[in-house]
Amino acid sequence: MSGPAYPAARAVADSVRLRFSRLLAEERGRGAQDLASEPDNSAIEAVVDAAFWASLLRQEHYPPKFSLAFLAPDQSRLPLTFEQRLSLTPENIARLAPAVERPGIHLGVWREDGEFFIWGATRKLPVMCFVLEVIDPGMLVIKHPRGADSGKFINVAVLEGDRIRVLGQKSVTLDDPPALVAALLGAEAAASSTDALRVIIQLAASMRAHSRGGSLLVVPHGTEAWRESIVGPTTYAVSPPYSELASLIREDLGERSQRRWQEALRRAVDAVAGLTAVDGAMVLTDECDLLAFGAKIGRRDAWARVDHVVDTELMEGAIGRTLHPAHFGGARHLSAAQFAQDQIDSQALVASQDGRFTVFAWSVKRAAVCAYRVEALLL
Repeated sequence: MSGPAYPAARAVADSVRLRFSRLLAEERGRGAQDLASEPDNSAIEAVVDAAFWASLLRQEHYPPKFSLAFLAPDQSRLPLTFEQRLSLTPENIARLAPAVERPGIHLGVWREDGEFFIWGATRKLPVMCFVLEVIDPGMLVIKHPRGADSGKFINVAVLEGDRIRVLGQKSVTLDDPPALVAALLGAEAAASSTDALRVIIQLAASMRAHSRGGSLLVVPHGTEAWRESIVGPTTYAVSPPYSELASLIREDLGERSQRRWQEALRRAVDAVAGLTAVDGAMVLTDECDLLAFGAKIGRRDAWARVDHVVDTELMEGAIGRTLHPAHFGGARHLSAAQFAQDQIDSQALVASQDGRFTVFAWSVKRAAVCAYRVEALLL
């Protein structure tokens, strides 16, 4: 490859290199072992460029979906290595894509003597490994594993055509993000995120995936204050609270490491998330007990009507804009913003049918509701 033909590959390379350099330095400072190799600009450009053009090549009418990981074969455990390595070309990637479409499988990419090649596939990645995943034609996500063997990733940047979004914690509006947003960004303060919070993130991703739109209200356990923001009787109130998710979370660590437990959790998450497709909002405690769905949100008695929201872009250097809540969408977004203002210890999550996903939460430092657009973090 003589050089990147996809302009965004070169445009994003330096920002991504600096991010990985900083993260790897932090991990070395903590004494982490088995760290990934640091990608330089040329590696980032080459991988992004090849992946972009491969994403536009259909195989038997199917758009390719795949993941590339930048690591040497000896940096992976149990790698599947080819007898003859393949050049890193869009055509070779597209032909291999059907074999690595399932989550958790990555084509391994490495460089020798200035040439990039595909050496095989792997499911095991070192800490902070540079990974690029193709979600749709022309939509690429750069990410890295949360930790060794976690199977979860932190998104670093999203490229969609000529639009580049480098995600980070340096937006001026991220002084006090809700725990959900901090965990999605991989903030150090959220490193000890609770199991319940991680399940709520999975619920958010499943809500977005069903593409019908929906609202989820996350309220403190053991309180009834949320009912003051609900209009009329709740047709689909749940009594006693439905506790399958909470029960799974409470199982011991040995049980949770089993594949059958992971599959049971996935099924439970999808089942509960499906309830958000019903008109109205689903109410869930911060310990993942389901209290109601199809609930109608109203303004709390004697509380002011929400008239402005701080729009928060999760991009490095982004500056929040103060907007009317109607800017974010229709009645679903407006009612979620009202709920976040009236119930300052709760959060309102809204999935749109077009894939947008917004978290509304009260910011103490700004004394206002903030809207965090997190769809790029749920890819």
